[in-house]
Amino acid sequence: MPDTSDAPAASAPDNETAAAEPARRRPKPGERRLQILRTLAQMLERPGAERITTSALAAQLELSEAALYRHFRSKAQMFEALIEFIESSIFGLVNQICEREDDPRVQAAHSVIVLLQFAERNPGMTRVMAGDALVLEDPRLTQRMNQFFDRIESQLRQLMRRAADARGSAEPTVEAAAQAAALTCFCIGRLQRFARTDFRRSPVEQIDLALQMMIH
Repeated sequence: MPDTSDAPAASAPDNETAAAEPARRRPKPGERRLQILRTLAQMLERPGAERITTSALAAQLELSEAALYRHFRSKAQMFEALIEFIESSIFGLVNQICEREDDPRVQAAHSVIVLLQFAERNPGMTRVMAGDALVLEDPRLTQRMNQFFDRIESQLRQLMRRAADARGSAEPTVEAAAQAAALTCFCIGRLQRFARTDFRRSPVEQIDLALQMMIH
Protein backbone atom coordinates (compact mmCIF):
# COMPACT_ATOMS: atom_id res chain seq x y z
CA MET A 1 0.00 0.00 0.00
CA PRO A 2 1.55 3.43 -0.95
CA ASP A 3 2.38 5.91 1.79
CA THR A 4 -0.18 8.73 1.74
CA SER A 5 0.96 10.55 4.89
CA ASP A 6 2.34 13.46 2.85
CA ALA A 7 -0.37 13.40 0.23
CA PRO A 8 -2.08 16.70 -0.51
CA ALA A 9 -5.68 17.29 0.56
CA ALA A 10 -8.17 15.63 -1.72
CA SER A 11 -9.48 17.82 -4.49
CA ALA A 12 -12.70 17.49 -6.45
CA PRO A 13 -12.60 14.30 -8.55
CA ASP A 14 -12.07 14.65 -12.23
CA ASN A 15 -14.67 13.34 -14.66
CA GLU A 16 -12.91 10.02 -15.05
CA THR A 17 -12.80 9.37 -11.28
CA ALA A 18 -16.40 10.46 -10.83
CA ALA A 19 -17.51 8.06 -13.52
CA ALA A 20 -15.71 5.21 -11.78
CA GLU A 21 -17.56 5.86 -8.51
CA PRO A 22 -21.28 5.17 -8.86
CA ALA A 23 -23.49 7.87 -7.40
CA ARG A 24 -25.50 6.96 -4.33
CA ARG A 25 -28.93 5.77 -5.49
CA ARG A 26 -31.71 8.20 -4.71
CA PRO A 27 -34.82 6.46 -3.30
CA LYS A 28 -37.77 6.32 -5.67
CA PRO A 29 -40.90 8.33 -4.78
CA GLY A 30 -42.60 6.62 -1.85
CA GLU A 31 -39.69 4.24 -1.22
CA ARG A 32 -38.30 6.20 1.72
CA ARG A 33 -41.77 6.45 3.22
CA LEU A 34 -42.15 2.67 3.14
CA GLN A 35 -38.67 2.25 4.60
CA ILE A 36 -39.62 4.50 7.53
CA LEU A 37 -42.80 2.52 8.22
CA ARG A 38 -41.02 -0.81 7.90
CA THR A 39 -38.33 0.30 10.34
CA LEU A 40 -40.91 1.60 12.82
CA ALA A 41 -42.72 -1.75 12.71
CA GLN A 42 -39.41 -3.61 13.21
CA MET A 43 -38.54 -1.45 16.22
CA LEU A 44 -41.93 -2.28 17.73
CA GLU A 45 -41.04 -5.98 17.49
CA ARG A 46 -38.20 -5.70 19.98
CA PRO A 47 -39.01 -7.44 23.27
CA GLY A 48 -39.77 -4.94 26.00
CA ALA A 49 -39.71 -2.09 23.50
CA GLU A 50 -40.32 1.28 25.08
CA ARG A 51 -41.98 4.28 23.49
CA ILE A 52 -40.26 4.95 20.19
CA THR A 53 -39.09 8.50 19.66
CA THR A 54 -38.54 10.16 16.30
CA SER A 55 -34.89 10.66 17.23
CA ALA A 56 -34.45 6.92 17.81
CA LEU A 57 -36.25 6.12 14.58
CA ALA A 58 -34.12 8.61 12.66
CA ALA A 59 -30.95 7.14 14.17
CA GLN A 60 -32.02 3.63 13.16
CA LEU A 61 -32.53 4.84 9.60
CA GLU A 62 -29.34 6.94 9.64
CA LEU A 63 -31.40 10.00 8.76
CA SER A 64 -32.05 13.33 10.41
CA GLU A 65 -35.37 13.97 12.13
CA ALA A 66 -35.94 16.72 9.56
CA ALA A 67 -35.72 14.04 6.85
CA LEU A 68 -38.47 12.04 8.59
CA TYR A 69 -40.72 15.06 8.66
CA ARG A 70 -40.35 15.51 4.94
CA HIS A 71 -42.32 12.27 4.56
CA PHE A 72 -44.61 12.42 7.60
CA ARG A 73 -45.86 15.53 9.36
CA SER A 74 -45.71 13.79 12.74
CA LYS A 75 -45.13 10.46 14.43
CA ALA A 76 -48.91 10.16 14.77
CA GLN A 77 -49.15 10.19 10.98
CA MET A 78 -46.64 7.32 10.84
CA PHE A 79 -48.81 5.27 13.19
CA GLU A 80 -51.89 6.18 11.15
CA ALA A 81 -50.17 4.73 8.09
CA LEU A 82 -49.50 1.49 10.01
CA ILE A 83 -53.16 1.34 11.06
CA GLU A 84 -54.25 1.90 7.46
CA PHE A 85 -52.08 -1.06 6.45
CA ILE A 86 -53.67 -3.20 9.17
CA GLU A 87 -57.18 -2.21 8.10
CA SER A 88 -56.66 -2.75 4.38
CA SER A 89 -54.85 -6.07 4.89
CA ILE A 90 -57.32 -7.67 7.28
CA PHE A 91 -60.55 -6.42 5.75
CA GLY A 92 -59.25 -7.32 2.32
CA LEU A 93 -58.75 -10.90 3.52
CA VAL A 94 -62.11 -10.96 5.29
CA ASN A 95 -63.86 -9.86 2.10
CA GLN A 96 -62.14 -12.65 0.18
CA ILE A 97 -63.36 -15.17 2.77
CA CYS A 98 -66.95 -13.94 2.53
CA GLU A 99 -66.83 -14.21 -1.26
CA ARG A 100 -65.39 -17.71 -1.15
CA GLU A 101 -67.38 -19.31 1.70
CA ASP A 102 -71.16 -19.66 1.99
CA ASP A 103 -71.58 -20.81 5.60
CA PRO A 104 -71.62 -17.74 7.90
CA ARG A 105 -70.08 -19.78 10.72
CA VAL A 106 -67.12 -20.68 8.50
CA GLN A 107 -66.86 -17.04 7.41
CA ALA A 108 -66.75 -15.90 11.04
CA ALA A 109 -64.21 -18.54 12.10
CA HIS A 110 -61.90 -17.82 9.18
CA SER A 111 -62.19 -14.06 9.77
CA VAL A 112 -60.95 -14.51 13.33
CA ILE A 113 -58.14 -16.78 12.14
CA VAL A 114 -56.84 -14.40 9.47
CA LEU A 115 -56.82 -11.54 11.97
CA LEU A 116 -54.76 -13.54 14.45
CA GLN A 117 -52.50 -14.97 11.74
CA PHE A 118 -51.80 -11.45 10.52
CA ALA A 119 -50.76 -10.51 14.05
CA GLU A 120 -48.48 -13.54 14.36
CA ARG A 121 -46.73 -12.67 11.10
CA ASN A 122 -46.45 -8.98 12.01
CA PRO A 123 -45.49 -8.75 15.71
CA GLY A 124 -44.80 -5.02 15.53
CA MET A 125 -48.30 -4.43 14.18
CA THR A 126 -49.66 -6.50 17.06
CA ARG A 127 -48.45 -3.90 19.55
CA VAL A 128 -50.39 -1.29 17.60
CA MET A 129 -53.51 -3.48 17.44
CA ALA A 130 -53.27 -4.36 21.14
CA GLY A 131 -52.88 -0.67 21.93
CA ASP A 132 -49.78 -0.72 24.13
CA ALA A 133 -47.70 1.03 21.44
CA LEU A 134 -50.28 3.83 21.37
CA VAL A 135 -50.58 4.55 25.10
CA LEU A 136 -48.45 7.71 25.07
CA GLU A 137 -49.27 8.73 21.51
CA ASP A 138 -52.03 10.91 20.08
CA PRO A 139 -55.41 9.77 21.54
CA ARG A 140 -56.98 9.68 18.08
CA LEU A 141 -54.79 6.66 17.26
CA THR A 142 -56.35 4.60 20.05
CA GLN A 143 -59.77 5.79 18.95
CA ARG A 144 -59.10 4.66 15.41
CA MET A 145 -57.90 1.26 16.59
CA ASN A 146 -61.06 0.96 18.68
CA GLN A 147 -63.10 1.72 15.57
CA PHE A 148 -61.27 -1.11 13.80
CA PHE A 149 -62.46 -3.60 16.42
CA ASP A 150 -65.96 -2.10 16.36
CA ARG A 151 -66.00 -2.84 12.65
CA ILE A 152 -64.76 -6.39 13.25
CA GLU A 153 -67.50 -6.93 15.83
CA SER A 154 -70.14 -5.55 13.48
CA GLN A 155 -69.01 -7.92 10.73
CA LEU A 156 -69.10 -10.88 13.10
CA ARG A 157 -72.52 -9.85 14.42
CA GLN A 158 -73.98 -9.92 10.92
CA LEU A 159 -72.52 -13.37 10.29
CA MET A 160 -73.73 -14.74 13.62
CA ARG A 161 -77.20 -13.31 12.96
CA ARG A 162 -77.36 -15.24 9.70
CA ALA A 163 -76.22 -18.41 11.47
CA ALA A 164 -78.80 -17.91 14.24
CA ASP A 165 -81.57 -17.38 11.70
CA ALA A 166 -80.53 -20.53 9.82
CA ARG A 167 -80.89 -22.70 12.92
CA GLY A 168 -84.21 -21.08 13.91
CA SER A 169 -83.06 -19.26 17.03
CA ALA A 170 -85.82 -17.62 19.07
CA GLU A 171 -83.61 -14.58 19.73
CA PRO A 172 -81.19 -14.33 16.81
CA THR A 173 -80.29 -10.68 17.39
CA VAL A 174 -79.44 -11.18 21.05
CA GLU A 175 -77.47 -14.37 20.40
CA ALA A 176 -75.57 -12.81 17.49
CA ALA A 177 -74.61 -9.74 19.55
CA ALA A 178 -73.35 -11.90 22.42
CA GLN A 179 -71.32 -14.19 20.15
CA ALA A 180 -69.80 -11.32 18.17
CA ALA A 181 -68.79 -9.54 21.38
CA ALA A 182 -67.23 -12.73 22.76
CA LEU A 183 -65.29 -13.37 19.54
CA THR A 184 -64.01 -9.80 19.41
CA CYS A 185 -62.90 -9.91 23.03
CA PHE A 186 -61.22 -13.24 22.32
CA CYS A 187 -59.24 -11.64 19.47
CA ILE A 188 -58.20 -8.67 21.59
CA GLY A 189 -57.18 -10.96 24.44
CA ARG A 190 -55.07 -13.13 22.17
CA LEU A 191 -53.34 -10.05 20.74
CA GLN A 192 -52.60 -8.68 24.20
CA ARG A 193 -51.21 -12.01 25.41
CA PHE A 194 -49.01 -12.28 22.31
CA ALA A 195 -47.59 -8.80 22.93
CA ARG A 196 -47.33 -9.22 26.72
CA THR A 197 -45.30 -12.43 26.40
CA ASP A 198 -42.84 -10.74 23.99
CA PHE A 199 -44.43 -12.73 21.15
CA ARG A 200 -43.79 -16.15 22.67
CA ARG A 201 -47.45 -17.27 23.03
CA SER A 202 -48.92 -17.73 19.59
CA PRO A 203 -52.26 -15.96 19.03
CA VAL A 204 -53.49 -18.97 17.03
CA GLU A 205 -52.69 -21.49 19.74
CA GLN A 206 -55.45 -24.18 19.78
CA ILE A 207 -57.52 -21.86 17.60
CA ASP A 208 -59.74 -24.53 16.02
CA LEU A 209 -60.85 -25.92 19.38
CA ALA A 210 -61.44 -22.43 20.79
CA LEU A 211 -63.59 -21.43 17.83
CA GLN A 212 -65.59 -24.67 17.98
CA MET A 213 -66.55 -23.71 21.54
CA MET A 214 -67.62 -20.18 20.57
CA ILE A 215 -69.21 -20.60 17.14
CA HIS A 216 -72.22 -22.84 16.68
